Amino acid sequence: MNESLGVADLLGVLAYAELSAFLQLAEDAGQFAPTLSDRAALSELAVSEFGHFQLVRDKLIELGADPEQAMAPFVEALDGWHTQTRPGDWLEALVKAYVGTGIALDFYREAARHLDPSIARLVDEVVADQERSEFAVERVRAAVAADPPAAGKLALWARRLVGEALSQGQRVAAARPELAQLLVEAVADDQAEISRLFARLTEQHGKRMAALGI
Repeated sequence: MNESLGVADLLGVLAYAELSAFLQLAEDAGQFAPTLSDRAALSELAVSEFGHFQLVRDKLIELGADPEQAMAPFVEALDGWHTQTRPGDWLEALVKAYVGTGIALDFYREAARHLDPSIARLVDEVVADQERSEFAVERVRAAVAADPPAAGKLALWARRLVGEALSQGQRVAAARPELAQLLVEAVADDQAEISRLFARLTEQHGKRMAALGI
């Protein structure tokens, strides 16, 4: 495998993921936020995502890669995911921002675990979701407490988000095998590490669902 190409792919997909997250959050803020305070808060999160995009873009340039070319192979898959998972209301938008985006970012983090420490640190910084987590959890838990039947509907929505995210990941892997190989080689021929990988992904998803109360 050409590892440098795999790194460029990883940063390319992450850059476009952050750029598309910025656009989605900004759209959701304008379309679904029930109050001006919520609109401002979600817009602030969108700005944070754009800052993450800038960090990854600058790293690509530092490595001698063209950000436009690095992102281009992933536009169709990521745009397709956003189209397939367009939220219908405020709570669905929050669950998507937290659960749906979260599981995708977990994969990027895992793919970077065995790369150069500077790349791994950058990916960790970009995929950190504390502010998004706190905002989504607070709003969703309050809504579920006020309307308990909403939990079931949101749980089904979360499962759909994860299923679509996995399908998106398969499309990305098919298009850019060097990127998939980053993850595969990290666990190749090591059944214990494969088990730990899926345990980590499952644990993180479970924590998000539990935090939301759904």
